[in-house]
Amino acid sequence: MTKRRVLKLGGALLALPVAISLLFMLAAWIGSSIPRNPDWTEADEGVVVMIETNGIHTGIVMPVVSEVKDWRETFPSAGQPRDDGRMPTHIAIGWGEKEVFLNTPTWGDLKASTALRIAFSGGDGLMRVGHYAWPQPSEYHRPLVLRPEEYRRLVAEVEKALPDLPHGEERFSYDSFEQGARNYDARGRYTLANTCNQWVGDTLAKAGVKIGHWTPFAGGVMKWVPVPAGR
Repeated sequence: MTKRRVLKLGGALLALPVAISLLFMLAAWIGSSIPRNPDWTEADEGVVVMIETNGIHTGIVMPVVSEVKDWRETFPSAGQPRDDGRMPTHIAIGWGEKEVFLNTPTWGDLKASTALRIAFSGGDGLMRVGHYAWPQPSEYHRPLVLRPEEYRRLVAEVEKALPDLPHGEERFSYDSFEQGARNYDARGRYTLANTCNQWVGDTLAKAGVKIGHWTPFAGGVMKWVPVPAGR
C-alpha cells in the first residue's frame, strides 16, 4: 500500500467517529421532534411537577406528599431533614448509569474504560433522588400541571423502575456526590439509545404528556416544556 493510500485510509478512519456522531445527533433531533401524545394539553388544575435540567441531564421534580402519593413511603431520605435542617417538600427523580452516578462527579472523572463500556455494552441503571425545599420555577425548573390520573401514571412509572422490596424492609441508598441527594438501585439498562433523558421522556409519555419519541439529549426533553412566563 502506498503512502498516499495509507494517508487516505487514516483520514477516513479519523473522520468516521465524527460522521457517526453527527448522524447520531441528527437522528436525535428528528426523533425528539416527533411527538407522542400530540393532543395533550396542560391541565388548568392538578398536581404541579417540574422538569429540571442542568443542560446535560434532566429529571422530574414532584411534591413529597400529595393526595396521590407519599414518596416518604418509597424513599426514606424524602422524610429526613436536609443538611440545612429543612424538611424536603419536593423530590427530584433522575435515572442514569450506576457507575457514572456513583463515581463520576465531573466529566474529567469519567474513565475511558467506563465510556467505552457504556458505548458498546451499556451499564446498570441507578435512580438519583434530590431533595428540595420549595423549588422555584425557572428556566432550569419548568412547571407542568398534571391531572390526577396523569400524575398517578407518572408515579406508577417511577415505581416500576425500582426493584421489588421485601415487605417490611427499608430501601437501601448510596451516597451521592451531588449535595443533598441519595442514589437508589433501579431497573433498566443504560445505553446510548436509552439514556437518562430518554428515561424522562418515556416516563412523561407513559403518563400521557406530550413529548418527543426519542430524547437522548436534555434539549430533546426541554423543548417540549415551556419556560415559565417572566423567566
